[in-house]
Amino acid sequence: MARSALTGTRVRERRLLIGMKQAGLARAAGISPAYLNLIEHNRRRVGPELLSVLARALGVEETALAEGAESALFEGLREAAAAVTIEDGAAEIGRIEEFVGRFPGWAALVSAQQGRIAGLERAVEALHERMAHDPFLSASLHEVVSAVTSVRSTAAILAESEEIEPEWRARFHRNVFEDSIRLSEAAAALVAYLDTSQEAETGLSSPQEEVEAWLARMHYHLAPMERAHPPAPETLVAGVPELASGAARQLALAHIRRYRSDALALPLDRFMKALAESGPDPAALAHGLGTGLGAVFRRFATLPEGVGPPVGLVACDASGTLTFRRPAPGFALPRHGAACPLWPLYEALIRPMAPIRAVVEMAGRVPQRFTTYAFSEPSFPGGFDGPRVVEALMLILPPPEVLESVPKAIGPSCRICPSADCAARREPSILVGR
Repeated sequence: MARSALTGTRVRERRLLIGMKQAGLARAAGISPAYLNLIEHNRRRVGPELLSVLARALGVEETALAEGAESALFEGLREAAAAVTIEDGAAEIGRIEEFVGRFPGWAALVSAQQGRIAGLERAVEALHERMAHDPFLSASLHEVVSAVTSVRSTAAILAESEEIEPEWRARFHRNVFEDSIRLSEAAAALVAYLDTSQEAETGLSSPQEEVEAWLARMHYHLAPMERAHPPAPETLVAGVPELASGAARQLALAHIRRYRSDALALPLDRFMKALAESGPDPAALAHGLGTGLGAVFRRFATLPEGVGPPVGLVACDASGTLTFRRPAPGFALPRHGAACPLWPLYEALIRPMAPIRAVVEMAGRVPQRFTTYAFSEPSFPGGFDGPRVVEALMLILPPPEVLESVPKAIGPSCRICPSADCAARREPSILVGR
């Protein structure tokens, strides 16, 4: 359910209408009066669970406090208008409400078509990126082309040579037969690989993707690891369909152990209480909870579904390779290859221990803004004589209500970034000029 920036105003109006004190509503909702005051002044977003609690306390339906389906329709029409250039003039964005009121069917059709177009574009971009970087797909296509070329060459010799000794003709026939079997097996393997693709993905081609698919199904929250006496990590990965390879299970076990360590340092109830009181400021949370920024970043990304603001998290090692990806709605993350070099994540990588906050605007047909917090710190798992290992993290949260400066322009990756004049571009985009 979409929520407007005026949800807090509606909460306040309803509270005053029924004569309820702010402290009483805060107590009923299980939050502090200070945090409720921020909500009522539209300075904090309201998650679905908190919205439900507030609605019950105020004796109204959730839809009376939050925007309904009509808001999503308006947003879809605005995206459609922003994504298309009309030669005779821009679409009359200011008359969207009139359009919806007079022609609701056409308005719904235009909004639905815009959503379908955006979804198809994302699918094309993902498939193009996969074809460019998926090692298994590249090797399979090379094998098919190699087998076809071999069959064609041998067949050409047989067709163009009138006199061939029986011994050589038999060899050529055998080569055609063996190459045709090779071609058939390569094509069957390729089709089987493509058929295993999930509906929302283009297939799992690495252990990291297997782990991320499993975490996505769990909504990144491992409830058993929040218990006082959790089960053995091995029981969580046993029989998991996404974790098909041994390497993926090893990565999953490492993630579970780190998850448990963060859960012990920052118990869920304690973290959620601090989040309700302080708001989604990682530095304030880390200071109040007496912990590091890295643990706070990771706990943000492991909150139960529907709790807290929409969040994304990415991590990379010293080479810049993305080692963890939790996508935020509207923030495109590359599945293969390098990400945009302008991400604050990489700025943090070259400035260890320096916290970085930046409001960014992700390039796209309809640019979207986010607040990012980035931080990196070294570790020495091999002791004083071992190597210095650096990990950088970038937390992705909704943008502030009021912008203090011009957002920093970024993209997903050069290959699928529409910004034609970017000074940091490494390679041409498949979208530029489309």
